[in-house]
Amino acid sequence: MDKNSIIKALEEIAVMLELKNDNPFKIRAYRNAAHALETADIEINENTKIDELTIINGIGKSIAENILEFATGNNPDFYDELKESFTPQMLELLNIPTLGPKKVRYLFDNLGIAGIDDLEDAIGSNKLVDLPNFGKKTQENILKGIKALKNYKEFYLYSEAISEAQIIVEKLKAHKYIKRADIAGSLRRKKETVKDIDIVAGIAKNASPDEIMNFFVSLEEAGEEISKGETKSSVRLKSGINADLRIVDDDMYPYLLHHFTGSKEHNTALRGFAKDRDIKINEYGIFKKDKLIKCSNEKEIYGIFNMEYIEPELREDNGEIEAALNAGLPELVKMDDIKGIFHLHTTFSDGSITLRPLCEKMIDDGYEYVGITDHSQSAYYAGGVKSDAIEGYIKAIGEFCASDKRIKIFKGIESDIRIDGSLDYSEEILKKFDFIIASIHSNFTLPEEEMTNRVIKAIENKYTTILGHPTGRILLTREPYKIDMIRVINAAAENNVAIEINANPFRLDLDWRLCKYAKSKKVKIFICPDAHKIEDIDNTRFGVNIARKGWLEKSDIANTLNAEEMTKFFNNLKISKNIQ
Repeated sequence: MDKNSIIKALEEIAVMLELKNDNPFKIRAYRNAAHALETADIEINENTKIDELTIINGIGKSIAENILEFATGNNPDFYDELKESFTPQMLELLNIPTLGPKKVRYLFDNLGIAGIDDLEDAIGSNKLVDLPNFGKKTQENILKGIKALKNYKEFYLYSEAISEAQIIVEKLKAHKYIKRADIAGSLRRKKETVKDIDIVAGIAKNASPDEIMNFFVSLEEAGEEISKGETKSSVRLKSGINADLRIVDDDMYPYLLHHFTGSKEHNTALRGFAKDRDIKINEYGIFKKDKLIKCSNEKEIYGIFNMEYIEPELREDNGEIEAALNAGLPELVKMDDIKGIFHLHTTFSDGSITLRPLCEKMIDDGYEYVGITDHSQSAYYAGGVKSDAIEGYIKAIGEFCASDKRIKIFKGIESDIRIDGSLDYSEEILKKFDFIIASIHSNFTLPEEEMTNRVIKAIENKYTTILGHPTGRILLTREPYKIDMIRVINAAAENNVAIEINANPFRLDLDWRLCKYAKSKKVKIFICPDAHKIEDIDNTRFGVNIARKGWLEKSDIANTLNAEEMTKFFNNLKISKNIQ
């Protein structure tokens, strides 16, 4: 297991111990160890020594030994025994929002509820209403959580699926009979969540389809063979996600890749366009009067219709066909265009990032600047910077800036938007920073009108530079709060406030469906990783994906500016808002 997987395993142990009503000190020890490992600047592998772990505050010898077992690929015996003491159905209850281990245990002990079906039956009979610490409102929230869980059950985060898909594709490309292979489907279009992995391959004329399919279903990543045929096979990976492989002779590969990349809506629109010109298009080719029009790649496919090449991310029937016909497609932003990173949490709040390793990472990755943005005082749960600690926070960053001239550091804060729309620092404090990200971290259930007005008031605050994770969604876990984003984007345009694409793979917020409208209103976008540890900086690429899906170009993204331009951007913003 890698470090992140070990952290998840420690958290899982704490949850299962709590379900068993085990010693609270033991439960706390595993939770503390998970947090300590997450914030520790250490890589875990099979060569890690126990002394390197026990020196970390919060990790004792016993848990350190468990960590080393996980690192070598072996589960501690007690971990497997613990998992086997619960049915999968009971553990699934923990995925329901608002239903923690204590409530799950109480429901099992008092009502015999051991799975979602049991829970739904109990709610249908109103059995939770009169239970201690439950009540009508809790019962309603649990029911909403069940519905959300069922809606999300078959979906996976892009970030989870893409890494597995890339490994499989690389293995397929190395096969002697496979000439080309690629990811297709919603994963190639970089949708934020996907149901499965689609892979297509072009094979040599002398290929043995049976040998290829045997290779695919026998991959190390495959947990279960679902089906196997000459042209299509399916497996369920060990991670739970399904993967399909389709193969064709290599000269038919472009048609297959194109067909299985576009959304249903994009393909339908293109087929209709082609039909009006007496052309038939499908996964088997493009035909004019039943004669195949030969294409060696996807660019040639669009060229048949005198269209610009439509990037995979745009194939959603969102106006891309009309734009391609009129040479109106955007030149999409690329990862290499990003010159600096904003929205990082250091050890001043709930992050594990310290300034020296951060700067080394940024320089190694070719960035010119970084914007530090720790949590503000309202975020007490995240160790937010109190008003009386602001001077020390700014001074520490400033002193580091003075000592290391290789990279520009901008001083910022992620200021909480209170329920009334005000920011949680005085003007005297806010004006000390180079920039302010204003974000909501509490009171998510306001009615739409109140929530929208709350955010607009924060946008109208002259110290707000960027609106952070604007809809508050957590993918596959928490729905966006009710908010009129058209009004919010309009307010951002009117008040010269930028909006963040939060690149955390669990957020990816601003939604790509809203990016095109923000672009039309000339609202600047910052692509930010919301990093809490050094490796989170690499999540920026997921934000770039969302920007590309939203038709955004380099000129639409503020942090494509170089360091000098970024400095001018902030200075001019302060002048325009009369911030002295």
